[in-house]
Amino acid sequence: MAITQLTEQSVLEALRPVKDPELQRSMLDLKMIQDIAVIDPQTIGMRVVLTTPACPLKNRIHDDIDAALATLPGAPKAQIKWDAQVSRTGNIPQVQQIPGVRNIVSVGAGKGGVGKSTCAVNIALALSQLGARVGVLDADVYGPNVPILLGAEHERPYAQDEKIVPILRYGIRIISIAFFIEAEKAAIWRGPMLSGAVRQFLFDVNWGELDYLIVDLPPGTGDVQLTMSQSIPMTGAVVVSTPQDVSTADVGRAIQMFNTLKVPNLGLIENMSYYVCPHCGQREEIFGHGGAKALAERMRIPFLGEVPLDRRIREGGGPGVPLMVSAPDSELASVYRDVASHLAAQVSIRNFKQASVIPLRTI
Repeated sequence: MAITQLTEQSVLEALRPVKDPELQRSMLDLKMIQDIAVIDPQTIGMRVVLTTPACPLKNRIHDDIDAALATLPGAPKAQIKWDAQVSRTGNIPQVQQIPGVRNIVSVGAGKGGVGKSTCAVNIALALSQLGARVGVLDADVYGPNVPILLGAEHERPYAQDEKIVPILRYGIRIISIAFFIEAEKAAIWRGPMLSGAVRQFLFDVNWGELDYLIVDLPPGTGDVQLTMSQSIPMTGAVVVSTPQDVSTADVGRAIQMFNTLKVPNLGLIENMSYYVCPHCGQREEIFGHGGAKALAERMRIPFLGEVPLDRRIREGGGPGVPLMVSAPDSELASVYRDVASHLAAQVSIRNFKQASVIPLRTI
């Protein structure tokens, strides 16, 4: 078949019905398919600009494009170069923007002891490994564990050009109150002090260019959550729960708090969801199973995934080498990548509703 029988216009018409699976809009209309070129009768080159490098639906998008091209003479295949356009949370009236930070995602919990900080750290690392630029703000002023989980507890930030320079660890930038207080000394602060510290970590730190700033909140519903929601352009919140009723009841209150503060709920994670014996492979549901997913369905928020109870997660946090660093190719690490990808998709959906437009960045 002659190459002249395929034109850019005919390819455009064939691709017009292809929709982004999350946004449900034509990818051509969204300018997500660009630089179309007929390479030969069997190959169509193009650049596909995703809303996040952590997109969980790359394979589906590729299949949908190939299916659309199959309607053309000779049924050519797509040769795709993947790019990313990480969307930015739109301007919110009377709320100060953080220069260079596109999205701020808070990770909270209705109560302590559910593995919130461990989830926040491993999700941040997963997003980074998937190609995003990521920072972590440890706003859990009463239990600042992020430096320990990342093996950075002995590091000390410094000031440059009147800004605090965050610590760089495993490719992500981190700031924590633990860097500024004596080890094992309790942080006894009242509400105004907490608010001031959080604002300083947000606005007096040189975060640089970040696609996602992950904020590890204290458990419960208090001053830090109130300060965050009123002071910054929050993209949304993720809530971590274990499966049992005593945890999901508290988590339900945390979700309601974010609703009251008009912070979008990006999703719920069920941590310690199940245990698989490393010797016999038998699965046990030590804390029950499915409680968080059922809660998400009742409260009509996305369910981001189930993270198992596994000794390797705890062992990674002890010496400061998280699972996503110590075993990035493991099946367990793929669980965190899936959760991170679903979270990134929810951020894109949330921002799409605000119709934000930002420059492209090749990955």
